[in-house]
Formats: sequence, structure tokens, C-alpha cells
Amino acid sequence: MTPSDPRYPDLISGNNLRWTASPDQVVLPRTTAQVVAAVQDAVTRGKRLSVCGGGHCFEDFVFNADVKININMSLMNAVSFDTAMNAFKIEGGATLLDVYEALYEGWGVTIPAGICHTVGVGGHILGGGYGNLSRQYGLTVDHLHAVEVVVVDAAGKARSVVAARDSSDTALRDLFWAHTGGGGGSFGIVTAYWFRTPGASGDPAGLLPKAPSKIFLTLANWPWEKVTKEGFSALVDYWGAWFEGNNTAGTTAGSLYSWLMLNHRDSGSLGAVVQLDASLPDAASVLSGFLAGLDQALGLHSATVRRDGVTDSQYTTTRLMPWLRGTRYIGAISPTQLDPTTRGCHKSAHLRKRTPQRQIDAMYTHLTSQDQPSPLTGIVLSASGGRIASVSSTATAVAQRDAIMKVNFESRWYTPADDAKNVGWVRTAFASVYGDTGGVPVPNDVTDGCYINYPDGDLSDPAFNKSSVPWHDLYWKQNYPRLQQVKRAWDPRDVFRHKQSVRLP
Repeated sequence: MTPSDPRYPDLISGNNLRWTASPDQVVLPRTTAQVVAAVQDAVTRGKRLSVCGGGHCFEDFVFNADVKININMSLMNAVSFDTAMNAFKIEGGATLLDVYEALYEGWGVTIPAGICHTVGVGGHILGGGYGNLSRQYGLTVDHLHAVEVVVVDAAGKARSVVAARDSSDTALRDLFWAHTGGGGGSFGIVTAYWFRTPGASGDPAGLLPKAPSKIFLTLANWPWEKVTKEGFSALVDYWGAWFEGNNTAGTTAGSLYSWLMLNHRDSGSLGAVVQLDASLPDAASVLSGFLAGLDQALGLHSATVRRDGVTDSQYTTTRLMPWLRGTRYIGAISPTQLDPTTRGCHKSAHLRKRTPQRQIDAMYTHLTSQDQPSPLTGIVLSASGGRIASVSSTATAVAQRDAIMKVNFESRWYTPADDAKNVGWVRTAFASVYGDTGGVPVPNDVTDGCYINYPDGDLSDPAFNKSSVPWHDLYWKQNYPRLQQVKRAWDPRDVFRHKQSVRLP
């Protein structure tokens, strides 16, 4: 597809309109052989290439001025059971909702992955994969069995290889490992993933986690006008302390998931989402206790009501619903996540402990600022821990296994004229919150670097990263040297690259 094709304008940008490209060609393959041919063509002609899955990359890794050939994987979206591999096969262009529906409706199973329906599995899995069931079942890559990858050798020849968790060849096992959190765009193009939980055997319905039959899903909303500085501080502290103290894998509390939406005051409210498998022991009681603590921290008291055994206040609404319905619903709670007309800026942090008071104070200052960023601006805390922490920090490429939360600083807006104001807010807030460590969340006892699936180009810029920790160690910590060795073995010509791809050693 060339610029004269009427489909071209829809395929040169993703879900963040800050980033666009003008490639000579967009390729929409339907088979692995066609991906190999497209990569070979790019290498032979010396054309810079990139690959697009769902188009949700926060940075310009996929769409930028240097890209001349973009390989769009969206037509390769099948989900099936591969009897030869004894694992579920997911093609590289599938989206998360494609996967959830196919796995659940076909076999009653799922993978613990993200909430946004249109996110592509391609980039999501490669960064580790994470979502509402991760405290209960682990990261997405904890259930990954194999990948099919189109790679380019030192002679410039493109080919596809299958690398599995149990490959007999060490180099293939290393390539598999690099795809368990090493991020997208560094080693090759993944055309297929196979999923099977390690140690699982027998019928397909027993090879992946069982999706909950029903879930409790709670939405909370607190008007900013009722929130004091003391209440805000107590809320953030309580939320973090709860997950710090309820972090044991296999328990009901260790499976409860939440994200806390610290929206800018101009939005009008703060919010939270809570999800819990309703079949777990004492689920209603555990959830009720967690919710009561949120209101109490804010100093807000109201009449309560019982819904499906859960105690709600006027600020919380809990619903008991089938899992797949809840998954479809929760992905649509924030329409801006699915809005392909927005522009965005994002930064991230992992925290190993509750948010320190100085950081909470800095958050409050910027969330109540008078500089009028977009109302779609704020800081989101997402619970981690539980089953995630049961895997060692080197077993996969994801190093931040004992973090209890992720922190996402974000802003979304609609017009280029507002770029500077909103990017500036995110940069200033992030630098202030982590001002004690050079403006970034360096690995230490409290913070633990950044999340590669929320990429941030500023981490490579000494104007913004004033710490002594380089960008790649913020993402991968001690795992980076091994990723570099995989890069040298499988992409020695650096065909697959972007501004924060794994570098050749």
C-alpha cells in the first residue's frame, strides 16, 4: 500500500496522534511468509522498517519520520488451539478483546493481560503484559510457551524461527526469554505466540488459567470539592499500605486488583476501580473492608447499602457480573483510552512500597495546580504484587517482580496547540515527584525504575534524567546485558530498532 491508496491515512498513525509517519509503503501481511518477504524487501533495499500491532505505543517507536516501510499486523489476528504444540496460538496482530473472547468462549480460559480492548497483543506481551487478573495469575508472559519470530541474520537474510521456553537449543531459549519482557522492536517481528501455563498438561481447558465465572466490579467516585489535602494524602497512603500489606499470592486479598485515579482537580473528581474474583473465599468481606477504608481515609462518611453481599457507600457502586461481560465493560469505562483522536504524554514508575509522604505532597501540588492542563490529566496508581512476585527477577526479562504498584503520569488532549502545556505538566509533575533521585524513579528500596510498556523517550535525555541510572537500567535493571547478548545473536545488523530498543553490545 502506497500513499495514493485511500486506506493510507488510517494506517500511518496509531492511538496517539502526536506520532505520525509518512512511509513509502504500508504492508498488511496475512501469513508469516509474507512478513518474511516484507522484511527481506526492506533489508535488501536498505529501508528503515517498523511494525504496528494495535497502535497503542505511547512513544514514536512505530510512527516517526525515519520509517519507510511499516508492517501492519492487524490482518493476522487468529486465535486457535494448536494440537501439535499443545498450546493456544495467538497471531501477532490480534487485539486483547479478540483473545479474551476466543479463549473464554472456546475453552473457558484466559490470560492475565490488559484492559484496553484495542491494544494489540504484539507490543503488550513483549513488555511483560499485565492487567486485572495479574495479582491472581501473574504476568502475561508467565504463561507464554513459545514465539514465532521473523529475524534477520548477519548476511541480511530474513527467516522465521520458533523459540520456546523448552527449546533444546540455548540460543533459541535465549530468544524466547528476550520476548518475556524485553519490549517490542528490538529482535524481530513476532508473528505468533503460543500460550500454555508451565507445568500444565491434559485437556486444553486446563492449560491456561480458568477465567472467573463472576467478578465483583466496583467503581468509586469522589468529588474533588469534598477532598482536603489531608484526605488526599490519607487516601494515597491507605491505598498503597493496603497493597503493601496484602501481597501474598494465592489469597483472596492477594488477588484483589485496583487502580486509583488521581485525576487533576479540573476534571472534577477522583476515582477508583476494583475487581475481585467473586468465587474466592470471603471475597465480599475482603472487598467491603477495602472499600470502607477508602472512604474513611478521605474522611467521607455516608449511609451504606448492601449489594450482592458487598457494603457500598454513596461514593462506591459494586456490581456482580459474569467475567467476560465485566471485561468488556471495564475496557469501556474510560472512552479516552479507546479514542483514536487524542494526543498523549505518559511516564511511569514502579514502587516497591507505599508512596512516601514527600511524593504524595508533590502529587497533590501538581494535581491542584492552576496551570489548566487538559481535564484528561492525572496520575494513576495500579496494583501489582501477588502472583507476579512469585517469579524471580531474572526468570523472565521483567526485572521489577516485587513492586506493589505501577504509577502512570498521563495527559490526553485533542489539539497540537495544547502540546506544550500538557507535555510540560507531565514532565514537571514527574520530575517533582521523583526529584530526590534525579527526576526519575531509580531502583532503590522504594522506587524500582520504569515500565517498558509505558515507554518514555525523556529517560534517554540528560535534561530530564538527571540521575546516574541510564534509561535501559530503569526499564530492565540487571537483565539488560543478557538482552544485549540476545540482540547480538539474533539481530546483528540492528534491523529492528527505535530510540529505546535494546542496543548492540
